[in-house]
Amino acid sequence: MHPDILVKKIQSEHDLENAFAIRRVVFVDEQNCPPELEWENEDTSTHFLATVDQVPAGASRWRKTENGYKLERFSVLREFRGKGVGQALVAAVLADIPGDAEYVYLNAQIDAMGLYAKFGFEAVGDQFEEAGIQHFKMEMIKKVSC
Repeated sequence: MHPDILVKKIQSEHDLENAFAIRRVVFVDEQNCPPELEWENEDTSTHFLATVDQVPAGASRWRKTENGYKLERFSVLREFRGKGVGQALVAAVLADIPGDAEYVYLNAQIDAMGLYAKFGFEAVGDQFEEAGIQHFKMEMIKKVSC
């Protein structure tokens, strides 16, 4: 049986709390990221919550930076991994990015690079460490229609 995955742009405080709880489990508890690095730019970000059969399962966000649109904080709870939640989150976030966005990028943990590559992201530059985890910057140039 295929799970019913739904990704929505967060509009309520309750959904935002669910997203933050998912990020706390994935990044702070599982990956030992310092909590002070996890909670930044929240008020300038557009947040998303993924549910599986109406149960909170994953979270992500995007924000506009001086460089372009940055996708961030993709997180899926362990029990929902491998079920398409990550792909649904990436697709929903990309669909929400303004159509005139010329530059879209993210910092990908090495284990997640394959997921982002499926959506046209390519690694650029050297491998680097962020919050104690190895990453590559990945970018995608979106074509602007005239």
